[in-house]
Amino acid sequence: MPPTDRPRDHAGQGAATTVAAHRTRRRLRADRARQLADLLRHQLLTGAYTNGSLPHESTLATDYRASRNTVRQALDLLRAEGLVERLPGVGTVVVARKYPHGLDRLMGLAETLREHGRVTNEVRTMGPAPAPAPVAERLRVPPGADVLYIERLRRLNGLPLSLDLTYIPLDIGIALLGADLENTDVFRLLEAITGRHLGHAEITLEAVNADAHSAAVLQAPRGAAVLMLERLTHLADGRPVDLEFIRFRGDRITMSGLLHRAV
Repeated sequence: MPPTDRPRDHAGQGAATTVAAHRTRRRLRADRARQLADLLRHQLLTGAYTNGSLPHESTLATDYRASRNTVRQALDLLRAEGLVERLPGVGTVVVARKYPHGLDRLMGLAETLREHGRVTNEVRTMGPAPAPAPVAERLRVPPGADVLYIERLRRLNGLPLSLDLTYIPLDIGIALLGADLENTDVFRLLEAITGRHLGHAEITLEAVNADAHSAAVLQAPRGAAVLMLERLTHLADGRPVDLEFIRFRGDRITMSGLLHRAV
């Protein structure tokens, strides 16, 4: 290779190394911002900032040993989630909160959130309907048998929180047709109707994109992520009595539980 080509070669290698290093620094900064956002989000959700305002950026930078740029990026992430906002002359303030929903006890929504306000239910659809095959199988009813189908919009303090689709065996569900579903959890009504306690539930939790109908009902952006909780609840004797598909607004609810390691 001619000697005159070598400097250009070394220059090209040096430029590539510089670009790679720059990309690594940007990636590491983004990682640190995400890590800080996770820590601040926990503080927000547990009510650490009782006055509604976050400390100044310089204070956060000192407390978390982060650069000001990292703090700004972390706050940008929280702002994109709708949790905080910047107000001129005020700083960063909390503008939204999430409500805790425990996963380690079998309770209705009103029971779970009783410390946070009043849960009301708008019954959008209710009546007997043929059970789809997967529903019939899980509720242990004959294929095609009628079940009680209920669709409810559930609000906390007037704000849309979840859209619940519920299937109940008709021999039990028929008694719900005249019940006060607008102000009472289905769990309480099931126990009153059957005279037996609920025993356990199988749950699956995942994030899904809101379809057009769900988004409209929940007053959420179309395609926004919602938490889908699928729950099959059994009486204490093991009979399945309530199959639910619950779509929670992800910006208004947080799920938590206490787990023990098996030995």
